[in-house]
Amino acid sequence: MVTAANLGIPRIGAKRELKKALEDYWKGDIDAAALERTGAELRAQNWALQRDAGISRIPSNDFSFYDQMLDMTQLLGAVPARFAGLSGLDAYFGMARGTDSVAAMEMTKWFDTNYHFLVPELTDDLHFTLSSNTPLDRFLEAKEQGIQTRPILIGPVTWLSLAKVKTEGLNPFSLLPRILPVYRELLGRLAEAGADWVQIDEPVLVRDLSPGAAEALREAYGVLSHSGPKLLLATYFGALGDNLDLAAELPVHGLHVDLVRAPAQLDAVLEAVGDKTLSLGLIDGRNIWRSDLSTALRLAQKAVAALGPDRVEIAPSCSLLHSPVDLDHEIALDDELKSWLAFACQKLDEIVALARAAESGREAAAEAFDAADAAIASRAASTRIHDNVVKSRAAAIGEADLRRRSAYPERIATQQALLGLPLFPTTTIGSYPQTQEIRKARAAHRRGDLDDAAYRAFLENQTRDCIRRQEEAGLDVLVHGEFERNDMVEYFGEKLSGFAFTKNGWVQSYGSRCVKPPVIYGDVSRPAPMTVDWAQFAASQTSRPMKGMLTGPVTILQWSFVRDDQPRSETAKQIALAIRDEVADLESAGLPVIQIDEAALREGLPLRRAEWQDYLDWAVAAFRLASSVAGDETQIHTHMCYSDFNDIMPSIAAMDADVISIETSRSDMELLEVFRDFDYPNQIGPGVWDIHSPRVPDEAEMTRLLRAAAKLIPAERIWVNPDCGLKTRGWREVETSLRHLVSAAARLRQDEKRDSLQPA
Repeated sequence: MVTAANLGIPRIGAKRELKKALEDYWKGDIDAAALERTGAELRAQNWALQRDAGISRIPSNDFSFYDQMLDMTQLLGAVPARFAGLSGLDAYFGMARGTDSVAAMEMTKWFDTNYHFLVPELTDDLHFTLSSNTPLDRFLEAKEQGIQTRPILIGPVTWLSLAKVKTEGLNPFSLLPRILPVYRELLGRLAEAGADWVQIDEPVLVRDLSPGAAEALREAYGVLSHSGPKLLLATYFGALGDNLDLAAELPVHGLHVDLVRAPAQLDAVLEAVGDKTLSLGLIDGRNIWRSDLSTALRLAQKAVAALGPDRVEIAPSCSLLHSPVDLDHEIALDDELKSWLAFACQKLDEIVALARAAESGREAAAEAFDAADAAIASRAASTRIHDNVVKSRAAAIGEADLRRRSAYPERIATQQALLGLPLFPTTTIGSYPQTQEIRKARAAHRRGDLDDAAYRAFLENQTRDCIRRQEEAGLDVLVHGEFERNDMVEYFGEKLSGFAFTKNGWVQSYGSRCVKPPVIYGDVSRPAPMTVDWAQFAASQTSRPMKGMLTGPVTILQWSFVRDDQPRSETAKQIALAIRDEVADLESAGLPVIQIDEAALREGLPLRRAEWQDYLDWAVAAFRLASSVAGDETQIHTHMCYSDFNDIMPSIAAMDADVISIETSRSDMELLEVFRDFDYPNQIGPGVWDIHSPRVPDEAEMTRLLRAAAKLIPAERIWVNPDCGLKTRGWREVETSLRHLVSAAARLRQDEKRDSLQPA
């Protein structure tokens, strides 16, 4: 029979129970045993949920206290040497968050999602050993609940491909022979415990493979396919493309393919798959729109006709980790919009309905199919989606709308004359601590317990205090702290047309960090100014330059659930026009510096290099459309975080921002190596403080990082700033770190002055 399968379920809990438990544990309010109990409760709930929905292939080991790549690193015993002496959760969270004396592991985006993973570190002296029984423990835990699961492991080639080499000249795949015995031992233990299938994720197969990866895959699965359980090789986020023959020849027992991102690959996959079981990723694991079950059924029936029902599984395109938990918890959405959506729980129902129909015909799940067809038709016909004024304005955009008035050298001279900044000017990225007091006031205002005037007065006091603290720290360019903002995307979406918002549509970004992406369902426009009021108020509180803070069009796009009925490029253009209007208003209000964050620009890059240029062309155009309305005297900043920009620097330069700030502290400034070969023309702020770790770096550490940057970038082009916004940090660590940051900048100015006095 056709099997209903799942590749992973959200682990945060319907009410973000995992977030609360983690943060309580880190604060010392609960012990490790209490944290483990919360994890066990969430796992039990998730397994029962999937069983009761009718899922036959239920995953285990998809739960993590922080990140599945970090779990695999710990399991393999590949803990970096600097964490020696730590064990258990101390070592685990030390790698994720750092300690008082040791920096955390580097963090970056999981393929083209907004989920962050901890980057493994490879050295030639690594000794791999099975250091954790977690996958086995989770399998047995579910078995005690009466549920047979399919354990999930990150594949060895994906793990190695995403790692960072720390020993010069080391080929990561040279470590494969040391890793495979660990995988074999684990698979053997799972088989002894009764696991009949194991899912091994190798999403690297949807990318352009690095040299040696194909041979590494052949070597790996030549060994692992004989280690006990049947293996399902899972690929997702794109088409196999030129890697299809390789994937099909690997001696595994099943293959999962993403037919949401790449439905056209099905015919080729059916020809190549041989006698393997084929898992069809037909339900979108990354977006929230209700599935077009009738269209999906045609693909499923084609596979059943070719392979027979016993060799076909119906599944989501990828893990449902990237979806909110349950639409039934939503009370703010209107009935029409809600009828168009499906969260993880509803996607399980879609999987089961589609599997039944693929097995026995549409009538076997007629109610589900009728409801899906009605929702698709309702959405297509709705008048709330289309705005002809917006469409006409977007269609009229010309090349002149994408260019600043003057070239950068002329602009920067004008800006410097107005701003009068020193060498190594200091600033922050935007947000400041969102304290418990602020969260309580925001909640009280939303409940109606705090009226508008009282809430406004509260926020004004918070803003004044933030500005005072920045002045006392000695920062050169200030920000207002963003205390009125709940989230850097949600705040703007609430003020734009075409957006809707959930109350409980949370998804995990990393660790305890959850985000609630807006839903872009229609054409986007800006009915009124969004940030001008608070920017003007903040500027009136200081004589120092105040920076207006905006989120860029691509980041708003990437960090939202985006409509799928028009090209993403068109939606980005509409958002860019709205941000353009805001830039013009901020400039008119007297803001001398405006930051347009594009933290997600690299994240949106397609996984295949052949598709990069098209994306970069429209993404850069969207930023330029948003920013180019500014006059020469207005300094445009942008910020990008947790991405490797080395291979897209020409496009970064083409954005033509006057200043770009990027994350570099976790990589120890390694991300700046690109500037040895690429002469970036504008100014850059390499982050010197990893704000995603609770540790406070001292002045010497920041000075060392800045001196490393100054070897690659001319001093007159360097800004000094943290890696990212400070909303998740506490004021005590923020104030101490800012003092160190300002002192480090002063030290670099002294270096520069000393060097200028040296004889030529």
